Amino acid sequence: MVALKSVVVSRSTLKRLPLYLHLVEGLYAQGVEHVSCTAIAKEFDFDPTQVRKDIEVTGEVGTARVGFSVTGLVIRIREFLGWNNAHDAFLVGAGNMGKALLGYKDFEKYGLNIVAAFDKDTRKVGSRIFGKEVLALSKLPNLVKRMHVHIGIVCVPAEHAQPVADLMINAGIQAIWNFAPAPLRIPEGVILENARLTQSLAVLTNNLTRKLNTTKE
Repeated sequence: MVALKSVVVSRSTLKRLPLYLHLVEGLYAQGVEHVSCTAIAKEFDFDPTQVRKDIEVTGEVGTARVGFSVTGLVIRIREFLGWNNAHDAFLVGAGNMGKALLGYKDFEKYGLNIVAAFDKDTRKVGSRIFGKEVLALSKLPNLVKRMHVHIGIVCVPAEHAQPVADLMINAGIQAIWNFAPAPLRIPEGVILENARLTQSLAVLTNNLTRKLNTTKE
């Protein structure tokens, strides 16, 4: 469970809210004014009751036989997820994963602004990746304090992940998005979100294997 704005929210709800947002933003672009829980649920094959409970945590209130205001849902969901305000972030690790994240322009739509990248490799320091400068890792602590950056993104090999996280935390980083294939030990009060790419891949390939085996039978 995750606590946001004094409301305890499940991780499942937090994962579903971006799906709803994407849908209602599309409806908004089409000029649709209202949408029901049933209509949203049908798009994703969800239970309408679950959809209603998910939306309730954002504070948006629907109208009987009319549904929810599409404009209101867009505003409320974005506010609840913190995507209506820009959050600056520093990324450490200018390798393949780091480059991919630096090049992902849609982050800005979701309130994430990767200001700069850092690396220990002197061959990368001084270069620019998608317009973002790669700085020496040693400069990170001072810049975190000067620029009041709160989010750190870890994209380094597993053996370097903990030292990088420690450096970020000691510098004042309050939330870490970890793309390294390693668990991190963080003190209480620091937010940690692990991007578990291998776990997601494991689910995908296992389901595919079972499907292919069933087909052979």
